[in-house]
Amino acid sequence: MESARRPLVSQLWVKNRRNEAVLDPERPALSWKELQPKSGRVCHSVPISEIIAVETEQKRYNSDTWQKFNHHAFTVHYAQRAQKHCWRCSAVTFWCKDEELCHQWIQAIKKLLELQTSRPKHLLVYINPYGGKQQGKQIYEQKVAPLFSLASITTDVIVTERANHAKDDLFEVNLEKYDGVISVGGDGMFSEVMHGLIGRMQKDSSIDQNNPSAPLAPCNLRIGIIPAGSTDCICYATVGINDPVTSALHIIIGDLQHMDVCSVHHNNTFLKYSVSLLGYGFYGDVLKDSEKNRWMGPTRYDFSGFKTFLSHHYYEGTVSFQQANQTLGSPRDKSTCQSGCYICKQSTQEVEEKRKRHHYNLEETEDDGDWKVIRGKFMAINAANMSCACPRSPKGLSPAAHLAAGTIDLILVRRCSRLNFLRHLVRHKNQDDQFDLAFVEVYRVKTFLFTPKHSENEDTDNKDVRKKHFNQICNGNHSSCGCNHVNSIWNCDGEALDHAAVEVRVHCQLIKLFARGIEEDSKP
Repeated sequence: MESARRPLVSQLWVKNRRNEAVLDPERPALSWKELQPKSGRVCHSVPISEIIAVETEQKRYNSDTWQKFNHHAFTVHYAQRAQKHCWRCSAVTFWCKDEELCHQWIQAIKKLLELQTSRPKHLLVYINPYGGKQQGKQIYEQKVAPLFSLASITTDVIVTERANHAKDDLFEVNLEKYDGVISVGGDGMFSEVMHGLIGRMQKDSSIDQNNPSAPLAPCNLRIGIIPAGSTDCICYATVGINDPVTSALHIIIGDLQHMDVCSVHHNNTFLKYSVSLLGYGFYGDVLKDSEKNRWMGPTRYDFSGFKTFLSHHYYEGTVSFQQANQTLGSPRDKSTCQSGCYICKQSTQEVEEKRKRHHYNLEETEDDGDWKVIRGKFMAINAANMSCACPRSPKGLSPAAHLAAGTIDLILVRRCSRLNFLRHLVRHKNQDDQFDLAFVEVYRVKTFLFTPKHSENEDTDNKDVRKKHFNQICNGNHSSCGCNHVNSIWNCDGEALDHAAVEVRVHCQLIKLFARGIEEDSKP
């Protein structure tokens, strides 16, 4: 046992240069450095947790070429960090002078890889062939499947044929044989997989999803995201980049990132789950208008956003919310949620204790803030479960939002001039504080309710008012322009909700992802 923990040290050749290679089970890491460097000595080191696979070169080279050298070699494939959170699969080949030493190294590395118990062995993959630029199947087959094969991960692949195909399938499939579920597509595909997994867990646990106060059963299976959509906001906010290879490598090494989920109810009826943005007013109107222009592709969001900005609608209502404990930080914090986030780790301990108390039917001890009620006229009401960062908005709607702290950042944009609202929107793309405006308020909350001033049966839903082009532009007095915008709709992770009056509650760390949060980028 003692000898198994000793470092394995040998002189091996890399690119015809003699190196000292060390495999240290205690660190654990594989390192090598050139013994007679032409310039300064450089030591390379790869954590065992980031080694993808090891294989003998005799399987990969032509035998005639191999015999010419009379050497034995093995190749180590590993994840290497590149620029801007991008990962690549790199490889290094070590040459040995005898077969026994080569075999010893291969077996030693394989034994350490077997100890990486968080790695998946069998995955269920759903591919949306229609999302984004309709390249999901091609992206998976060309960039992801070869990496899974290299890492000896087996897969069951389902190409979806209709809306909610993955969601419906997850209610029926035997999940016990899988180590995770992979979504190949955009945010809509991820939402479908998430709803299927969460719904299945509640069904198996006999939990009524229509009860807003019910503690939901957490999902045991991790979800992996291979970005192939239009924006891929969730992937960007949890990994730091929308890159299929980077996401595949996080899946292979078995990374884990907990994530909060918001449940949305109307009159004790479950509507949807949300993990990124709940938007009423501006973002709801953008979504509603964009659905009429799906033929335009992703550019429809720019077109609808411009139209909605010019329309300049505001909506009246009441927002009631329960503020979060101050130990969970503030939306105005300058620090962001990154890999190893202290606040999220603190919440993990609290969640585990809460679930133990629930399991043993012990009394709950809540330490949440007071309820606050705000009435007014709002240009937008946004609830950010995460930063909502994406390539177009690198900071996102709420830069300091946390992925797994059991909170949501509630952003209230009161009625203002077009110029002021434009100032607010522009700040999502620059370094200015988007909350440092007199008409913008932001709160970190656990739950909130919104009640529109006008009951929903007063809203004609614009179905009978077919105004074309820009004749919806008004001065905010909807009765004078005839635009009939009594109530907006909720944009729930890119999908429209039918009701304006909602109750939203955060479920701390309800799901798990194959991710680790955004790492501090050390590359230039």
